[in-house]
Amino acid sequence: MATRYKGFSTQAGNRNFRLTDFDLIKQDILNHFNIRKGEKLMRPNFGTIIWNVLHEPFTEDLKSVITQDVKAIASYDPRVSFDNIIITEFDQGLQIELQLRYVLTNQTNVMLMNFNGTTNVLTAQSTAS
Repeated sequence: MATRYKGFSTQAGNRNFRLTDFDLIKQDILNHFNIRKGEKLMRPNFGTIIWNVLHEPFTEDLKSVITQDVKAIASYDPRVSFDNIIITEFDQGLQIELQLRYVLTNQTNVMLMNFNGTTNVLTAQSTAS
């Protein structure tokens, strides 16, 4: 299959800076999660609320609000759809497991994102499912 989407990333693990197709989409989604809602100039609704609620008690209501936020971000990109979202709490933050489906090829991938409230760092890994 020919490459449909082309882009770049300056992340340390990407030596030639080029990303294509599903890898580019996953990086775009991670970029969205790295921005606090209201932080992007001229786009106050872009970003996530997760960074602002990491130190709040993890109640069912908060879990529901975070789930809605994650769904909105996953739905923002028309190149993918999401199949499943699992949110769990760990000692220093939240872990979100997001199962994505690449619309063009029906390929699925699970992104595991850890939002660390102590270091304010988002770490992520992804695996084909």
